[in-house]
Amino acid sequence: MPRSFNLLLSVVALSLASFGLYADDPKPEPKAIELFNGKDLTGWGYKTGEKFDGKTESDDQRYSWKDGILVVHPGKGIKQLWTTATFPTDFELRLEFRAAVNADSGLFVREPQLQVRDYLVAGPYKDLKKYKAQDWNEIVVVVKGTVARCTCNGEVLEEELKVPATGGIGLEADRGQMEYRNVRLKKIK
Repeated sequence: MPRSFNLLLSVVALSLASFGLYADDPKPEPKAIELFNGKDLTGWGYKTGEKFDGKTESDDQRYSWKDGILVVHPGKGIKQLWTTATFPTDFELRLEFRAAVNADSGLFVREPQLQVRDYLVAGPYKDLKKYKAQDWNEIVVVVKGTVARCTCNGEVLEEELKVPATGGIGLEADRGQMEYRNVRLKKIK
C-alpha cells in the first residue's frame, strides 16, 4: 500500500480511539451502575472495614486499578474485595474477565461464590465451548429474589444459584493473575 494511505489509516485509527469507538470499549447501558469509576477503588473495600476510596490499589497490593482494568495480583494469598454498597433489589450484573493460565478467582453475589477462573484448566465448568482462554470473557448474573442465573459468554454456569435477599458484590484473589473490566449492575424492575 502507498505510504500516504497507511498514514491516513493511522490518523483514522487515532481519531476513532480518541472518541472511544473501538469494539472492546464498553457500550454505555441505560440506567447501569458502573461499579468501578474508571479511576480508582472507590466504593470497594475489605469486610474488615478497610475501604479504598481514592486509592488505585489496596493497602496490601492484592488489587490494583489501572487504565479501566482491575488487576488481581498473584502470590498475595486469598482475600476478598467487596462493594461497600449492598443490592437488595433484583439486578443484572455484567463483567468481563481475563484469566492467566490456571488462574483462580471468584465472584461473590451477595455472599455465595461463583468460580471465575481459567475454566478449561481448572473446573468446575471445564466443558464450556465459548470460553476464550487468556482472552476477555463476559459473565452475566441475573438475580431475581434469592436466585441467580449465571452465564459465561452465553453458556450457563449456574441455573439457580441460591443467594441471600441482599448483599454486596465481591471478587476474590486466590491463584494467578485475573483481570476484570466493565463491571456494571442494572436494577431490574
